[in-house]
Amino acid sequence: MTELDARGAIPRRVSPAGLRRFVENFAAEHPPLRLDAADLTIKDPERVRRRYGGVFNYLTRVELEVERNVLELRALMPDATETDRLFYEDVWSPQELQHGVLLDAVQQGIGMVSAATDLEVNARIRLVGVLSRLPGMLGVIRLLYYLTGAATERSAVIAYSRLVDGLRGMGEHAIAETVVAPIRRQEPGHFAFYRLSAQVLVDDEGLSDWQLYLARVLRRRSFDLVGVNNQRQRADFGDVARALDLDRDLLPLARQISLVERELLWAGEQGLQVPSYILAALREAIALSVTREHADVR
Repeated sequence: MTELDARGAIPRRVSPAGLRRFVENFAAEHPPLRLDAADLTIKDPERVRRRYGGVFNYLTRVELEVERNVLELRALMPDATETDRLFYEDVWSPQELQHGVLLDAVQQGIGMVSAATDLEVNARIRLVGVLSRLPGMLGVIRLLYYLTGAATERSAVIAYSRLVDGLRGMGEHAIAETVVAPIRRQEPGHFAFYRLSAQVLVDDEGLSDWQLYLARVLRRRSFDLVGVNNQRQRADFGDVARALDLDRDLLPLARQISLVERELLWAGEQGLQVPSYILAALREAIALSVTREHADVR
């Protein structure tokens, strides 16, 4: 199988041409979600706000910041492939923005203000974009882009799965089934794009040993959790993880987040369950969340 079939199955591997077809088919089968198709009925807004208010706020911000993410990608990869550009400009961005719109509508329904978003592209991103024109560097940057995207989307699938289960358990079926579940259904296709793209880059286009080595070094030094750009947001991520009970399953969570990079960057490391930098980032976020909670209590 090389592309989405009639049942929406996700391929394990594709050719470069198959990757393009996958993106086109995914776009056709998963148009951006519509706000007017959602049932925003919330039985107990206060209870939802107490349990999941921080989760909705964090996820809304991350989804709406896709506008900045697109600007960053334009700066990072001025010579991006046509397939990459098609995906992030015409497929991923419109879908993610609508995810943010839907989540923000739920936020308003539970009496919360809209999440503050940061749409500024920092100078470091622009510098990396300049470096991408050096021989061999674009391949490294593309691989890091795919690995970051894969980790982000795996995190999203896990978070939305926990959230929809929690809302169902609370009897909040309207927003569970017409907001969160439809968002969750689109995220695996995003993950598949990044995974397949990374495989095509490494296996079909080919990266040299020095490019893979540099990617390992940069990934270890630059990794951060989805939506985290400062210590406050790192603690916020910890709040989300704890609200969704992910802090009880950090090792399995880290395995899921690191799936693609373990396959492509660390396959030679025998016995490596998860890259240490991912587990360390998760533990730090949880610790910051707990510390902040205790400080607030005092």
